[in-house]
Amino acid sequence: MEINSLVKPDKIYAVSEVTRMIKQELESAFPLLWVEGEISNFYRHQSGHLYFTLKDERSQLRAVMFRSMAQKVPFELEDGLQVVSRGQINVYEPRGEYQLLIEMVEPKGKGALQLAFEQLREKLKKEGLFDPKFKKKLPLLPKKVGIVTSPGGAAIVDILRTIERRFARLHILIYPVRVQGEGAADEIVEGIDYLGRLPDIDAIIVGRGGGSIEDLWAFNEEKVARSIFSCSVPVISAVGHEIDFTIADFVADIRASTPSVAAEILIEKEQSFEERIKNLEKRMIHCHRYFLQEQRHQVVSLAQHRAFQNMKIKLLNLEQKVDDLETKAWNTIRDTQQKIAEDKSATFLMEEKMRGTLRRMLQHFQAQWERLSAQLHNLSPLNILKKGYALCWRDGGQYLIRKIDEVKKEEELTVSFYKGEFSCLVKKIDGAKLIESRLSKK
Repeated sequence: MEINSLVKPDKIYAVSEVTRMIKQELESAFPLLWVEGEISNFYRHQSGHLYFTLKDERSQLRAVMFRSMAQKVPFELEDGLQVVSRGQINVYEPRGEYQLLIEMVEPKGKGALQLAFEQLREKLKKEGLFDPKFKKKLPLLPKKVGIVTSPGGAAIVDILRTIERRFARLHILIYPVRVQGEGAADEIVEGIDYLGRLPDIDAIIVGRGGGSIEDLWAFNEEKVARSIFSCSVPVISAVGHEIDFTIADFVADIRASTPSVAAEILIEKEQSFEERIKNLEKRMIHCHRYFLQEQRHQVVSLAQHRAFQNMKIKLLNLEQKVDDLETKAWNTIRDTQQKIAEDKSATFLMEEKMRGTLRRMLQHFQAQWERLSAQLHNLSPLNILKKGYALCWRDGGQYLIRKIDEVKKEEELTVSFYKGEFSCLVKKIDGAKLIESRLSKK
């Protein structure tokens, strides 16, 4: 029905009536549509709602994005940004203005996540979070290392396998987290903060296996970057594969191309230290042999000298004493080598115990996760609506009605079910007693 057929020439209309008629006609004429334009006059209200104008060379259109939708935008909206927005035409009755009510916005010519990545990288770079002067160095011989990753992912398997293959004597403490999806970034931050507060942690590895930019996005969130930067313990970022880069890589004290490389970085100093000890041991043995040979040569020379013929027996005894000292030295070296071998055996047994403990811990966390998932499902609003309940909204679905006192006669309401919704006009308002009587009959 056209608006001309609704207008009565002889009737005098109030401003609100005219505005309402325009609102009904305009909003029904324009369903969801895509609009391309440049953002200007951008303003973020303290409520979280976004207000701005979309413009091109010849015209402009007011736009609004409510907080619930704005929170889902991964990048920052700003003046001058070319975007493509999806929404519907809406009339704001108090000012009699039409506007685009936006539910989705994408940057033109570039992916939303890629733009968000570049914006955050530039922001943190300007703040100095990538400055090399803030990078912390790893200790010479780390003894206890924390790992923040998924307990069921490939990253933890690669790290532990590398450490086991090198027989590294490391105490590993795993903080299990989700590494992708909603809430993953919060868990990663909790893991970093918890391990960073422990007094005996020497380093922390934060990472996961490779994936798409969506899969790795938790490591591109600002809260994770700031947690890594503020951590008092050196943090190694090991996210993805060689070609993958995240914000966590830039802010971490050390960037490892893969989780396996992160483990290599931790133990390479220990291996270098062991090799240096072996080289020094070889040099010590060589110098000891040379010293003994020199001493033996001097003893023989003195024994053959005429002036010392009467001391021959004493000199021979001294030579025998030197031989005894050499034997004791070699026995000490053999005992040291045997003790090192025994320490390696004890380390292997300790690692076996650690793997058993890890398996039991993973089983516990799996059972706990399944129990919490079931509880979350039972408390889900959608699960409650599925049982036959409904929600009533005012002002086109912006405000939820919780009490009958909030409902006015002749007011248009929106009723939402588990699947679908409809609009209705309030004709009569019944009190709580009538509702209670109806429920009692059922």
